Amino acid sequence: MNLDLTGKRALVTGSTRGIGFAAALGLADMGATVVINGRSKETTEAAAAKAKSEKPNGRFERAPGDLATLEGVTAVIAASRDLDILVNNLSIYDVKAFQDISDSEWQTYFDTNVMSGLRLTRHFLPKMLQKNWGRVVFVSSESGIHIPDEMIHYGVTKAAQLAVARGCAELTKGTGVTVNSVLPGPTWVEGLAAKFESRAKAQNTTVAALQEQMFAKRRPTSLLRRFETAEEVANMICYVCSPAASATNGTGLRVDGGIVRIPF
Repeated sequence: MNLDLTGKRALVTGSTRGIGFAAALGLADMGATVVINGRSKETTEAAAAKAKSEKPNGRFERAPGDLATLEGVTAVIAASRDLDILVNNLSIYDVKAFQDISDSEWQTYFDTNVMSGLRLTRHFLPKMLQKNWGRVVFVSSESGIHIPDEMIHYGVTKAAQLAVARGCAELTKGTGVTVNSVLPGPTWVEGLAAKFESRAKAQNTTVAALQEQMFAKRRPTSLLRRFETAEEVANMICYVCSPAASATNGTGLRVDGGIVRIPF
């Protein structure tokens, strides 16, 4: 199986922690030069330094910028230069009742979760087509199919990502470029851990009890019955970026622990 990405350049958005950071490490392991992105110069520098400490032989560059804004996208494009691989991982999420989600919050979710990847893909995809090789990956979610009632705004943007990815894949016919989506299920990342610890303290319970409750009530169809790790999701992202995934195009690859019952 050819997983060699030596000589390739990859940008992973929102890669200062969580799934994005794990994907950056994985792509570096495969030989790619990886561009780390965070909203600020400070967080981006810190993540790149951490990545280098964990993967001393890895090649890491930095492209700070708030991708929820056009100015941030422009700055990241300039810092990233030419790319072979684009992983649109940046995303925000929160639990909130549908009736309480304001217009401005809807706009923030679209700007962050949808427009960031759309703008970057619009810039880099034509260049990949010219070279006749490239990989674009949208990190969507099982919530894009199994829309959660506790965060409808998140689910809607994840469904939109699936549509953008499939539409862009149609532009790659007969080329060496692929555009796919990866759909994680609930994943245990730094931000989520902090939220669970805070809730456990407020409710006088344990994190383990809240985790169990999560799958019993909110994701009862899960076959995994636990949170995934960032590395487990990153494994799929890295595979679909590799030469070995050349025949995988225009599809959604679920790493959802079996939550979605559709068998295809």
